[in-house]
Amino acid sequence: MEIRKNDTFTIDITGMTHEGQGVGRIENFTVFVDGAVEGETADIRIIKITKSYAAGKLIRLVKTAPARTRPFCGVYGRCGGCSLQHIDYEAQLKFKTGVVREAVKRIGKLEDVVVHETIGMSRALNYRNKAQFPVGFSGDAPVIGFYASRSHSIINSDICGIQDEKSDRIREVVRKFLIDNSVSVYDEVTGKGLVRHVMTRTGFKTGEVMVVVVINGSSLPSGQQLVDSLCREVPDIRSIILNINTKNTNVVLGERNKVLYGNDTITDYIGKFKFEISPLSFFQVNPVQTEVLYGKALEYAQLSGSETVFDLYCGIGTIALFLSEKSKKVYGVEVVEDAVRDAKRNARINNVENAEFIAGEAEVVVPGIYRQGVRADVVVVDPPRKGCDERLLETLVKMDPSRILYVSCNPSTLARDLNYLAANGYRAVEIQPVDMFPHTGHVETVVRLDRKHS
Repeated sequence: MEIRKNDTFTIDITGMTHEGQGVGRIENFTVFVDGAVEGETADIRIIKITKSYAAGKLIRLVKTAPARTRPFCGVYGRCGGCSLQHIDYEAQLKFKTGVVREAVKRIGKLEDVVVHETIGMSRALNYRNKAQFPVGFSGDAPVIGFYASRSHSIINSDICGIQDEKSDRIREVVRKFLIDNSVSVYDEVTGKGLVRHVMTRTGFKTGEVMVVVVINGSSLPSGQQLVDSLCREVPDIRSIILNINTKNTNVVLGERNKVLYGNDTITDYIGKFKFEISPLSFFQVNPVQTEVLYGKALEYAQLSGSETVFDLYCGIGTIALFLSEKSKKVYGVEVVEDAVRDAKRNARINNVENAEFIAGEAEVVVPGIYRQGVRADVVVVDPPRKGCDERLLETLVKMDPSRILYVSCNPSTLARDLNYLAANGYRAVEIQPVDMFPHTGHVETVVRLDRKHS
C-alpha cells in the first residue's frame, strides 16, 4: 500500500515511544501519533512521511484507553511542555518504568537487573522551583509564555500548572510593565529588541523568590518602576537581577548580572543542607523529588564512614554534601567553574570540611588524581544527557571501586554505559526511577552497581 501525505487511516495504538507518542502501524509501516495512548483506536491524518516511518495527526478517537484523562492546562497541545497531561498520573509512572526497563533490556542487554516501580509525587502539580519564560510579540502585544512544540513560536498562557504559582504573578507584572512603558522585546530573527526572557527561582522551604530579567542591552528603562511593582505584588521576592545577554544565541542567560533589588542569591534547603542559589546556579528544579533521589543514592552507597567517595559531574555539590556525612572524604568534579565556586561556598555554609571540589572535565581530572594515588571506594556519576565519556568509564574500571552509583536523566545513554560497565566487571543490581518531571516524558534514575568479584 502506498502511503501519502494527507491520507487518512484508522489505526490501533499498540505502543508508545520514550517521548510519549503513540505508536501504530499501517500494514508493516510504523506511524507515530502525538497525543495517542496505547490501547486506543484512532482516526489519523498523515502529516509527514520518511523511508522508515510516518507521523500522523490525531483526528478522532474511535476507542479511548482507560488511562486517558482531561489535560489540566488550557494550552495543552500547543505548548511544547507537559506532553503526557492526557495520561492519568498512575499510568504515567507505569509508562516511565517501562521506558527504563525497555532501554536496559534493549540497549543495555541486561536481563537480571531489578528495575523498581517509579516513585511518584503525592501532588504532581506546581513542583518546579525554576521557570524560564521567553518574551516575544503576538500581534501588537508582548507575550511571556512558553515555546510551542518543535518551534520557537511563543504560546501565551496565564497559568502553568507545574510552575510555582508565584511565577505566574511575576510574569503578569512584567508583561504589564512592558506594555505601560513601551519597552521593546527581543526578536530572534533580527537580533533587535531589549527584553529576552524572564526567569524565576523559588526556595520551596524558605519561600524566597528571585526574578531575573534577561536583556539584550546594558540597562532597563524605568527599571525602578518594575522593582516597585514586583515587590508590591509578590512580597516574598528577595532578589531582582538584570542579566545581560547580547549574543545571538539560544542560550537563555548571559554571564553578567546586575542586582536591581535585594541580594544576588536566594537560599533553599535539600534535607538539612542549605544552598545559596544564584541566577547561573544549577539546582534541581523539583526539590521534593530531589530529596527522594538523593536519599535513594545514599541508601545504595552503603557507606560506613571510612570510604573515599568521588562525585563526578557534581554541579553545586548537592549529592556530595549528602554523602559527606557518612564518608571519610568526598571529591567532587565539575567542568563548570561557577558551579565549583558555588559547591565550595555551599560546603562552607554547611560546615562540611571533608569535601573537596575540583574544576575540570571528569574524564581528564579523574585519571590525573588516580595517577597521584587517590582512589575511590564508591563513585557517583551524574552526567548530562549524553552520558559518561568512555575515557572516564575506563578509568573507573581501572580504579576498581567496590560500588558505582549512576544517576541519569536519559535511559538510553544510561543503558549504553551500563552495558560497558557490565562487560568490565560491574553488575547493575537495582535501578530506581524517580519522577522528577511529572506530566513530561522525562524520568530520572539511580542505579546501584557492585563490583562482580567483591
